[in-house]
Amino acid sequence: MIQAFIKKGCFQDSVSLMLISRQLSNGCDVEEVSVMMGTPANKSLLESTGLWHPMFDDATPNDICVAIRPTADSGDVSEEIAQQLNDALASVAQASAGGQRLDVVRRWQTALAKQPEANLALISVAGDYAADLADEALNNDLNVMMFSDNVPVESEVALKKKAAKKGLLVMGPDCGTAMVAGSPLAFANVLPKGPISIVGASGTGIQELASQVCLAGQGITHALGLGGRDLSAEVGGASALSALRMMECDQETEVVAFVSKPPAPDVEQVVIQAMKEMSKPVVALFLGTRQDKPRDGNVFFANSLAEAGRLAAMLANVRQYVPACNYTAGKNILGLYTGGTLAAEAAMLAAEQLGLKVDDAHRQGVMLNDGGHLIIDLGDDHYTVGRPHPMIDPTTRTLEIEKRAVEESVGVLLLDVVIGYGATADPAAALIDAVESVKSKRQSPLHVIATVTGTQDDPQQRSKQIDTLVDAGVAVVNTLEEAVLLSEALITQQEIETAKERPSLLDGIKVVNAGLRSFADDLQSASTPVVHYQWAPIAGGNSKLASLLKQMQ
Repeated sequence: MIQAFIKKGCFQDSVSLMLISRQLSNGCDVEEVSVMMGTPANKSLLESTGLWHPMFDDATPNDICVAIRPTADSGDVSEEIAQQLNDALASVAQASAGGQRLDVVRRWQTALAKQPEANLALISVAGDYAADLADEALNNDLNVMMFSDNVPVESEVALKKKAAKKGLLVMGPDCGTAMVAGSPLAFANVLPKGPISIVGASGTGIQELASQVCLAGQGITHALGLGGRDLSAEVGGASALSALRMMECDQETEVVAFVSKPPAPDVEQVVIQAMKEMSKPVVALFLGTRQDKPRDGNVFFANSLAEAGRLAAMLANVRQYVPACNYTAGKNILGLYTGGTLAAEAAMLAAEQLGLKVDDAHRQGVMLNDGGHLIIDLGDDHYTVGRPHPMIDPTTRTLEIEKRAVEESVGVLLLDVVIGYGATADPAAALIDAVESVKSKRQSPLHVIATVTGTQDDPQQRSKQIDTLVDAGVAVVNTLEEAVLLSEALITQQEIETAKERPSLLDGIKVVNAGLRSFADDLQSASTPVVHYQWAPIAGGNSKLASLLKQMQ
């Protein structure tokens, strides 16, 4: 037989009550204890799980309903459970207080008075009430993150349309994670700062993608969640489009990574088109779909979270070298390689990215000669008849650099530095001498990009070779893929537009938190300004009375 009692007028968040339910269920005299607010949805759940008691008919959404299934040999344990509940609630309040005092208020207007510069409402109340609270936040010009689930799709559409008109963003409903300018929202990780921002309709997808980016040695500026339904046919990617516009205007974001659960096909194409209109590279991962080609303009498609993280990190590595000028726009790429395979791969990558044709004949070591771009393998027999291989003696390449890179039509010079046993003692130094000689004879700038093949334990020491190159102004990248991407960026770069107005949200958040108090505690521990709105259903959850009160305000 179910024992029960009601704790009147004591609203608590659902997560705290779930944890308390588990704690109380571990008692010796009970099989199960369920502690829930008296919302209609929770009452239905109590009934369907066999924990219903008639007294719950009188409970309001502001009341705690406690259902107890005692063991067969125990008597009335409701008073004991009531005391344990009071102790548990007191512990929750004490734990939430922490070391620093958190501002806690009971009215929306008081929250705004305490946090007059608030620009975000973090909402984690029951789904039955979340939309009204989000609408109130939008009316006060606050962006919204809705952790709450079970919000009707019609409400989501209406909220996101309203936000778009006001230049605001609604993340969610059912948005599990976000990070804005270093401030954690809901489920979030401590991430190093970097030039990559993530937009996603997938909570754990955002977290794993951010983790992969960090494992690849890069960092995160922002991570904006959209809610799992944003790319559905009904919602139409409303928040995705708003978030992409924000990322375009954010000067600190160099690369955008996008991850989504399987989207509606038509919405996917709308979002891709918005990505293509951006001036920044975008890595797109639409789970459950595969693109016909790996790249479409500035959009790079990935098929896994690991691949998306690698691509985003690689593009960020490239972007750090792109200068804020267009000196090399319209110029050509010259690649002079000592390694034949390296020359072949560089030619293949350049052909793919610039729409060129490789030279299949390879006469005189030419791997690519199209559109003014030229990549040569200087280890070809043509260059080594009666002369040492250029990895042994750099003279051959020095002569080719001085002969070809002096041409004003050349804007980018691609080079490899191969170290190890058998190679010349200091190949980087020989390159620098040749490059500086050429630059002194040119009228226009020459960008030099190098990769280094070898290890720290080689006689020439990889780090010393890199330092020599970097000190001379050479961009040293990790892979040939990065080298060719950087070359493309430099020769196709357009005039930098006047900076667009950056959304204030991205300057840093000041939060009104309604729902789970632990979210406010996390924000405060991260030094994010926050006030906790200890929300409870208006008029005891009576929707008619609540509507009447709203009209009277």
